[in-house]
Amino acid sequence: MFGLFKKKSEVEILQKKYAKLMEQWHKLTSINRAESDKKYAEAEDVLKQI
Repeated sequence: MFGLFKKKSEVEILQKKYAKLMEQWHKLTSINRAESDKKYAEAEDVLKQI
């Protein structure tokens, strides 16, 4: 209950962003290969920051 308003750490924010980018990458793999490669590159950059 007391952790309800706890601010997320930078690592938690980056992990959520990474998961979102990987989900988008997976959806784009069958639709647009060039866009999926861009999303994967973004996800890799976020992973390096973690």
